[in-house]
Amino acid sequence: MSITTPNTPRPDLITFTMPLTALLAAMFGFVGGNMIGQPWYGALIGAIIGAAVAFIVENNLSRRTAVRWGLIGAFAVAGFIFGNLGTAISGAIVGAVLGWAGYWLATGKYRAGVPVYYTAGQTLWHNAFLLICGFIFFFLIAPLFPVMWLSFNAQDFFTFTPEMLNFQAEGYSLKHYRDFLGTDEWMVPLKNSLIIAPIATVISVSLGTLAAVGLSQSHVPGRRAMMAILISPMIVPLIISATGMFFFYAPLGNWLEATLGLSQTFVGFVKVILAHAVLGIPFVIITVTATLVGFDNSLTRAAASMGSAPLPTFFKVQMPLIMPGVISGALFAFITSFDEVVVVLFVGSAQQQTLPWQMFTGLREQISPTILAAATVLVVMSILLLTTVELLRRRSERLRGLSPA
Repeated sequence: MSITTPNTPRPDLITFTMPLTALLAAMFGFVGGNMIGQPWYGALIGAIIGAAVAFIVENNLSRRTAVRWGLIGAFAVAGFIFGNLGTAISGAIVGAVLGWAGYWLATGKYRAGVPVYYTAGQTLWHNAFLLICGFIFFFLIAPLFPVMWLSFNAQDFFTFTPEMLNFQAEGYSLKHYRDFLGTDEWMVPLKNSLIIAPIATVISVSLGTLAAVGLSQSHVPGRRAMMAILISPMIVPLIISATGMFFFYAPLGNWLEATLGLSQTFVGFVKVILAHAVLGIPFVIITVTATLVGFDNSLTRAAASMGSAPLPTFFKVQMPLIMPGVISGALFAFITSFDEVVVVLFVGSAQQQTLPWQMFTGLREQISPTILAAATVLVVMSILLLTTVELLRRRSERLRGLSPA
């Protein structure tokens, strides 16, 4: 727990606030100047503007809201004058960042999250570390924004049109989403994905939960080796796993067709579902095992002493407490199955073509912007599922007393 000072002294304007604000503005200016072929000229102009922002902030500490909104408006107007609506929005974002950074530095808030005994170098490293983490997070998610933006392109190609960059209505359209939702070319693979992923998730959750509960018992011999084997599908390169699954499931499928008389389409779905279940089991084992770390085994012993059989004890005592881990593992298993393409290419056939398979085929054979609409749908679905995982994780911590309610 960090100890902070109630009254953090304000830093000097000339030697601290102004140089750092100018450096941040110079970075923005370098990026903007690079767009017109004058990066260093843009950096110089940005540094001058940043120094001016620091001076304005220093002399208006009591009017923070008005100054920050004024900077946003001024940068937006400047962007519109020297460019278009897109540059105006970019200018507003730059103004908001510079306004926040200026007050963050001028008021000494940069020391708010560090102990009072930190030196200047330790404080610098603390904030630099947070900045590095922020940049890493940005560069991880930044490629998603052009994909989602281009999915609304009114044209049939993968480039930003002048109308899109100027935020004109004629540059945007929902035609690619209509193509995605209104044609069998995309709806059949989506239907296959919605058939395969839930069934594979149920199998993964059932087997993974049982494995995690069993391997959590200290008296099980060789449990570390068994755990390593069970989670190996998420460690071994996927192409190797796919090749091994092909040589295993191909003879199995032939036997099911020849001996039991099952149809080729049904057998194909069985093979893909089992293969995806194998890929999802490690995620369930890891999340459930993590939940079982804080489980009080005296509860199951108390239930047994009251005459409860093992199966009712598991469902009535143990399962409600580990349910957040089970649901988290199920969501990861579902995402793994829904987004997987390599294994289904090896194990499945044309009748089991999933949505990622269709996207892969579309990129290889015909470049259609409908792929961007499908990718946006997958991204939104993944965000919703991962948000659910985070909410369940917090609920689990509250139930186990690891965080305040």
